[in-house]
Amino acid sequence: MARRRTSSSSPRLKQTGTATPSRKARSETAPTADSGELRHLVVVESPAKARTIQRYLGSGYRVEASLGHIKDLPEHTLGVDIHNGFQPHYHLLPGRRRLVQQLKQLAQQAEDVLLATDPDREGEAIAWHIAEELRPQNPNIRRVLFHEITPSGIRSGIAQPRELNQALVLSQQARRVMDRLIGYEVSPWLSQVLATEVAHALSAGRVQSVALRLICEREEAIERFEPIPFWKILARFRTPAGEEFTAELVEYDGLPVRYPEGSATELPETDSERRHYLRSAEEAERLMEALRECSEWRIAQLRKRRQKRTPPPPFTTSLLQQDASRRLGLSPQQTMRLAQQLYEGVLLGKEGPVGLITYMRTDSMRVSHEAQQAARTTIAHLFGERYLPAEPPQYTSKSAHIQDAHEAIRPTHLEYTPERVRPYLSKELAALYELIYTRFLASQMVPAELESTTVVVRSNGFAFRASGSVLLFDGFLRAYAELTDEDDAPEDRQSLPAGLTEGMPVTLQELLPRASQTKAPPRYTEATLIKELDEKGIGRPSTYATIVRTLFERKYVRRQRKYLQPTPLGRKVNEILVRHFPEIFTVGFTAAMEEQLDAIAEGEAAYEEVLHNFYQPFRQALERARHELGQLCPQCNTPLEVHYSRRTGKRYLRCPACGTTQAFPKVTETSPPVEHIRCPLCNAPMVLRHGKYGPFYSCSRFPECRGIRPLSSGVRCPECGEGELVERRSRNGRRFWSCSRYPHCQYALWHRPIPVPCPQCGFPLLEERGRWHQGEWQPLWHCPKCHHAMEPMEPELSVESSDEPEE
Repeated sequence: MARRRTSSSSPRLKQTGTATPSRKARSETAPTADSGELRHLVVVESPAKARTIQRYLGSGYRVEASLGHIKDLPEHTLGVDIHNGFQPHYHLLPGRRRLVQQLKQLAQQAEDVLLATDPDREGEAIAWHIAEELRPQNPNIRRVLFHEITPSGIRSGIAQPRELNQALVLSQQARRVMDRLIGYEVSPWLSQVLATEVAHALSAGRVQSVALRLICEREEAIERFEPIPFWKILARFRTPAGEEFTAELVEYDGLPVRYPEGSATELPETDSERRHYLRSAEEAERLMEALRECSEWRIAQLRKRRQKRTPPPPFTTSLLQQDASRRLGLSPQQTMRLAQQLYEGVLLGKEGPVGLITYMRTDSMRVSHEAQQAARTTIAHLFGERYLPAEPPQYTSKSAHIQDAHEAIRPTHLEYTPERVRPYLSKELAALYELIYTRFLASQMVPAELESTTVVVRSNGFAFRASGSVLLFDGFLRAYAELTDEDDAPEDRQSLPAGLTEGMPVTLQELLPRASQTKAPPRYTEATLIKELDEKGIGRPSTYATIVRTLFERKYVRRQRKYLQPTPLGRKVNEILVRHFPEIFTVGFTAAMEEQLDAIAEGEAAYEEVLHNFYQPFRQALERARHELGQLCPQCNTPLEVHYSRRTGKRYLRCPACGTTQAFPKVTETSPPVEHIRCPLCNAPMVLRHGKYGPFYSCSRFPECRGIRPLSSGVRCPECGEGELVERRSRNGRRFWSCSRYPHCQYALWHRPIPVPCPQCGFPLLEERGRWHQGEWQPLWHCPKCHHAMEPMEPELSVESSDEPEE
């Protein structure tokens, strides 16, 4: 066993230029140390990160991966001692026992243990749990932070070890306990309330339910919205030089035009009367007749002014997710997965794994002095000195509850340009890296300069206005083009003729009436929902991707094109939660809890006090909800609680007072009779029911007649040519499709059949394969005979059933 040293000096880091990692170092397990004495055990979270860091460390180091959390609260019990200061009862995850045993053996051999889990609260909690397990074997445990996986970043982290931060651990623990209390106590009650309508378990969450509420309230606002119609009049004018421009009517009858705003049901009548606008097509036509009678039109006013368009700030987690959604069409979950790879290191040919960006979970826009100087050198080289501001710009975030623990998201080394690394990256990785790279460069460049021109054309009390702009100096736009607003009208983006002067006569060429109306507030997209959560201080940037994913997985939300729309189930769940927990699942309460969690991390609030202040009103609301909607014990009138059988995993109801148990209610809802589907026994109409193995058709005369019929795919059996392929369930509950003439014909498929012949071999059907991704079914058609794969020609043919498609 190696002799332990208690010296406080930091371990030395080997300089760059090490050999390419060996085959063993590239395996799924963490790399082994160089041969020789093991002096320092370094523990990170992921194997990919471990491989990259191992490459930069010299002999005597061993880098191992914890694979995330090694401990968590128990799965089937609350795991929180409410009456003893809300102490959690963590236990080792079953899949981590062997890993922890290996870490103990290595810690016993090493001189010290360096915990280098992610530099955030979650990483601090993981490090704390690892330290609890390894301290008996080696008490010399320190915490190190790697904000970027580069030689300099690792050197900086190794040189500054510190003790574990208990305040950060308690903050993460409070968040975990708070989420457990809500999820473990509200979710079963919610499932119980809707047990006769929904067969699967439902869930509620501290942040998830507030996000759902925002989406549902926006949908309700859209449904209540009553548009107010109005008319615009545009005019096309021609200058003496023959150039044309378009202007909009802004004044008539001596009064400026004031268009209505909002919904007709919410606009006060007095406000509507005060507004001056064209209310009907008849009014517009009468006004256009008067306009045509005007013979002399002149430019009465011409104003030019120079404007500066400031560059965007470098990315925070929230801004990265928003921009990746708008520009690249990536979901928040995809964005974070790709950013994690860029941070942990990607293989760049002979250079080996390289961490290309800084830590991707941050709410700060701060940039280090060294990175700013490197950016200025790169900008001067690529674009010239005139693109450099006199001083490096500084940015502040609009987000609530900024922690500012890390820098903004930026490239670790600007010499790794998008063009240089593109051959080694996938298409999505390359696109996201280019987005981060160009955004960071743009944030350190000078503003763009524009000249905006406004022209007012008048005649006989009428006034038209036209606006346009010309780019004088592109500035940061040279590196990072801005997106144009889809709602902008073409006349808002026009370039006005250069020779316009005040007093110049112009000729009216054409009048263009435009019927319009006020617009309802738009549904949230993933990007705008994240922006709303960030600005209101709900949740943390690192959790936004999980929140959105959970809403899709619970089938509370679906995607309509790029917009988020609540499902009937989502609206029902939201209605129940808002009615029975009016003060808990609100924006204000959730944001206030985030502030309290931040206060724990700063050492300004006590863990037990924060949880007590949260739990008291929550418990009272829960008790009221259980008495109002929950089932009561037939023996003692106490609200029953939902429990899970350890043997079967099924739900049942149990009285916490006397122990009486009841079966969990079953779904009783059935569809109306389907006239064209007849019972094979009595020819009566059939109804769609839901059983243990999914949906099926049952005779409407049940229980007098017990005829059943499986769901048909409408695809003729390719083997016998007589029967149809119908949906069935295996003993394990897995779906498959087989011939309706079974057992005479035993043809079967595991995937949904599509009535489209294979273009390669002519087989009469294809299989639908694919996966659910962020609430959207992404199909791929596959021939079961020749295995030819193709994109769906007509996606509407892949009919979605009541159950989730097989992976």
